[in-house]
Amino acid sequence: MSVAEDVRFGVLGTLRAEVGGRPAGLGGPRQRAVLALLLIARGRIVSADRILSDVWSDSRQPSPTTLHGYVADLRRALEPGRTPGAPPSLLVRDGPGYALRAAPTAVDAERFADLAARGRRELEGGDPERAADLLGQALALWRGPAYADFGGAAFATPDATRLENLRAAVHEDRLAAIIAAGRHAAAVGELEALVAEQPLRERGWELLALALYRSGRQGDALAALRAVRRRLSDELGIDPGRGLRDLEEAILAQDPALSPAAPRRTSPAAEAGPRPDLGPAGAGAPVTGPERPASGGTAGQAAGGAPGQGNLPFALSSFVGRTRDLAAVGAYLDTHRLVTLTGPGGAGKTRLALEAARARADADGPWLVEMAGLHAPELLTPTVAAALGLPSAGSPEQLAGMLAGRRTLLVLDNCEHLLVHAAHLAHTLLARCGGVRVLCTSRESLGITGEAVYDVPPLDAATEGTELFLRRAAAALPGGIPEAGDRETIRTVCARLDGNPLAIELAAAQCRTLSLDQIADALKDRFTLLVAGPAGRPDRHRTLVDTIAWSDQLLQPAERRLFHRLGVLEGGFDLEAAAAVGGIAPVLGPLSALVRKSLVTVEPGTAPRRYRMLETLRYYAVAALPPEEHDAARERHRAWALARAENVERHLRGPQAVALLQGLGRDQAEFRAAFASALELGDGEYALRLGGALFWFWFRMGYVGEGLAWLSEAFAAAPDAAADVRARARFAVAALCYVAGRTDEAHQAARVAVEEARAAGDPVTESLAIAYTAYLGVLTRGPGDGAALAEEGVRSARRTGQDWVEAETLMVQGMVLRALGDLPAAEAVFRRAIAAARASGHDWAADGAAWCEMKTACDRGDGARALAVAGGILATMDRYGDISFWLVTVHSAARALVLAGKAEEAAVLMGAVEAIGTRAGVSPELMDPLDGPREAAAVREALPPEEYARHAARGRTLSRQEVGALLGHLIALL
Repeated sequence: MSVAEDVRFGVLGTLRAEVGGRPAGLGGPRQRAVLALLLIARGRIVSADRILSDVWSDSRQPSPTTLHGYVADLRRALEPGRTPGAPPSLLVRDGPGYALRAAPTAVDAERFADLAARGRRELEGGDPERAADLLGQALALWRGPAYADFGGAAFATPDATRLENLRAAVHEDRLAAIIAAGRHAAAVGELEALVAEQPLRERGWELLALALYRSGRQGDALAALRAVRRRLSDELGIDPGRGLRDLEEAILAQDPALSPAAPRRTSPAAEAGPRPDLGPAGAGAPVTGPERPASGGTAGQAAGGAPGQGNLPFALSSFVGRTRDLAAVGAYLDTHRLVTLTGPGGAGKTRLALEAARARADADGPWLVEMAGLHAPELLTPTVAAALGLPSAGSPEQLAGMLAGRRTLLVLDNCEHLLVHAAHLAHTLLARCGGVRVLCTSRESLGITGEAVYDVPPLDAATEGTELFLRRAAAALPGGIPEAGDRETIRTVCARLDGNPLAIELAAAQCRTLSLDQIADALKDRFTLLVAGPAGRPDRHRTLVDTIAWSDQLLQPAERRLFHRLGVLEGGFDLEAAAAVGGIAPVLGPLSALVRKSLVTVEPGTAPRRYRMLETLRYYAVAALPPEEHDAARERHRAWALARAENVERHLRGPQAVALLQGLGRDQAEFRAAFASALELGDGEYALRLGGALFWFWFRMGYVGEGLAWLSEAFAAAPDAAADVRARARFAVAALCYVAGRTDEAHQAARVAVEEARAAGDPVTESLAIAYTAYLGVLTRGPGDGAALAEEGVRSARRTGQDWVEAETLMVQGMVLRALGDLPAAEAVFRRAIAAARASGHDWAADGAAWCEMKTACDRGDGARALAVAGGILATMDRYGDISFWLVTVHSAARALVLAGKAEEAAVLMGAVEAIGTRAGVSPELMDPLDGPREAAAVREALPPEEYARHAARGRTLSRQEVGALLGHLIALL
C-alpha cells in the first residue's frame, strides 16, 4: 500500500486525518484551513495566491514563505515516512499552486456521495431495503456539520452548503426507502422530526403525508398538507409545489396508485457497504448527489455550489433554475472540446458558463478569462496566460506549448468584440493540446470546426423567471417579500421582460422603492412600442435596454451623472477612481446609491473596496453620455490614470513595491484604455508619459511585449515630445529591449536616453541610462571605456540624492567590471550595491547584485560562497512571484554545485529548471546570454552523458517547492 493510500480524511464534522489508522497532527487553524481548501478542490490545483487570499481573507496576508512552511508541515504529518528530498506523492506542487492527490475513497465526503448515489440507484431499481441500508451507512459518516471548524469561512461555505443539502436529500431518500419497504408506520416519527427541523423542504412533507396515509391515518395526512400550505404562504408567500398539490388530490380521491408496491428483496450476498468511519471505503465514482425525484419542488432550499476551483469567483447569489440548460451544457462539454454559449446581452450566459464549469471534474482548473475589458487583440493571448498563472505568452502557439499535457477547462467570457482572434486562439489550443477544453460566452458563435453552439434561452416567466424575481426581491427588501396573490403580477412583469435574467433582477431591485403594480405600470409604458412589433414578440435586446433606461430615470441627478460617467471605466475601480472620473465630490453618497440600486456592484473581499459595473450597464451608460460629456469623461479618465501611475511609480523601488505592483495590475485595464484613448486622439506625448511611469511595472511583471508596443506607437505619434518625456520613455524602451534579448536595440535606446535626459535636466534618468549604456556596450562590444562610463553613472547617481538610484547604478557597475574580467573590483562593488539597496528598500537591485556576486564567486571557483549567496536570494524570491529570476538563480546555483563537488545534484537542478522553464515559457540561457550557456555546459561536462541524462530526468519530476527544499538542504550541508 502506498503512502497516499494509507491516508484518510474527514470533513463531515471537524477536519481530521488518519495515517495508517492513527490521527495525524494538522497544526493550527490556518494550517488546517490550507488543508481544507485543498480537500475542497478535490485534486485540482489551487494557486498559492488563491490559498493566501482565501485562508487569510480576514487579516493581512503573510509572505508566501509562511504558506510554504505550512505545506511542509502538512507533508510531514501526512507522509511521515517520506525520505528527505524525495518527491511527495500526496500534497504536491504543480505549476503556480498546490494539489492534494488523495483518492476519492480517502475522503469521507466522497464516500458519502458515493453511498448516496448507490442508495438512490437501489431505490429507483426497486430494492428499498438495500437502499435504506446504503443510505443509512452514508448518514453514519457524519460527525457534525461539514467543515465544522471553519464555520462561516467564505472558502468553505459553498462546499459545506453542497454537502448539507446532499445530507438532507439522503435523509429523505432513506425515509422514502423505509416507506417503500412497507415500514411506513415506523417512518412517521422520524418524518415528523424532520419537517419540524426543516419545515420549508416540501419533500419531507410529501413523505410524511404518504406515510400517514399508508398507515391508515388519512385525516392526519391531509392535516399535514394543510400545515405545509400555511407555512409556505406565511413565510414565503408562495403556494405548495405541484408534488404536494398532486399528492393532496390523490389522497382525497384515495388513488390506488398510493398503495405500496411489492419491494424487491436484497439477496444475502449483496455487497457490504463501507464502514461509517475514516477507514477504507467501497469502490465507486464520487458524485455531486442524486437528482431529486419528480414528486415536487423544495421551497427555500439553498443552492448547493461546487467547491471553488481554478480561479472561478464564488457566486454572490443563488443560481435559479436552468436545470435543463445546465445538463445540456454539461453533456455538450462531455462530447465536444469547444462549446459556445450564445444569446443576447443579459441572457445569463456568463452565470450558466460558471455553473457548468464548477460542475466538472477536470484535472485542473477551470480557469476564467474575463474579456469584457480587453479591446486590443494582441493582448488576448497574454491575458489568457495571466489568468492561468503563466508568464506572458506572445502568441497562441507559445501558449499552446505551455499548456501541452495539461487537462483543463478554459472559460473565455464575452468573446464577441474579439471574435476572430478568440476563434484563432481557441483553434490553436484545441489543435495542439488534447487535454484542453474551451467554454466560450459570446453574442455570436466562433464559427470554427468542432464547435458546439448552445443558444441560452430566456427563463420561463411563470416558473424560473418568477422564482428569480422572488429571490432577488427578498434580498432587496428583507421582510417585505410580495404576498402570494402577487405572483400573477410578477409573472406578468417577467413575461414583459421576455424572461431576461438581468432585466428581471433590475426590476426586482426596484421593490425597495416601488410596489409591484407601479413596476408593472412602468414596464407597460416603456414597452408599448416593442409589444407592437412583428408577430407581437418584443425584441430581447430592446427590452433589456429599455429596462436599464427605466432604472436610469429613477436616479437622482447626481446619481445619474455618476452612473453615465463611470461607464468609461473598463474594469474594477476604487473610490478615488470613481471620484476622479465621475467629477463629483463628494462621491460616496451617489456611489452608494448606485450600489443599492444594483447598477454598481461591490467586489467582495476587497479592502479598500473596489466596484464594478456589469458589461451591459456600462455600455448603456457610455451610450447615454452626450458627445461633449463623453469626451470630458474620457479626459478625466486619462488624467486619473496618469496621476495614478506617476504617483505609484515614485515608490516602486521601495519597501511598498509588492503591494503597489499588485495595485497597478488591478488597474491594468484602465491604463490600456487610457493608452488607446490618447493614441486615438493623436496625443502621443501623453502615451509617452504614461509609458515612462508604467515601465517598471511592465519590466517586473513580464509585460515586456505590451510595453514595447505602446511605446512604439507613442513615439510615432509624438516625434516632437518634450525632452524629459522622451528621455524617460526612451530609457523604458532600453530596459524592456534588454529583457527581451534585443541587446543592440537596448544599447542604442540607452545612448539616446542619456542625451535626452541631459538636455531635459533629468539627473535620475541620465544616471540610470549612463550605467546601462556602459553595460550594454560591453555586451555588444561597442566602442568606449565601459568601466569609466559605469563609474560616471554612479557619480551622477550620487548627485541625485536618491539612494535607490545609486544602488542600481552600483549594481550595473559591478556587472560591467565582472564582464570585463576585474573580479575583485566587481565583488567589492556588488557588496556596496547590496548595502545601498537594502538601505533604500530597492529589493530588486539588492537581489540582482547578490545574484551577480554569486556568479562572480563561481568565476573564482568558490562554489560554496556562491551557494551561500543563492540561499539568501531564494529566501526572498517569492515575495514578487518572479519565476524568471528564480529560474536564472537556480540555473546559476547548478554551476556552483559542480564547483562544490556535487555534479549529480547539479544535473537534477538543471533538469528541474528545464522542465519548469518549459512550462513557464522561460529559458535562462536566453535570458542570461553572458553566463547561461556556460553554466549549462559546466554541468553537462561534469558527468558522463548517460549519468547527466539520468539525473536530469529525475529533476524534471520535481516541483518548484521541491527544488527549493532540495537546494536549501544542499546549502545547509556545506
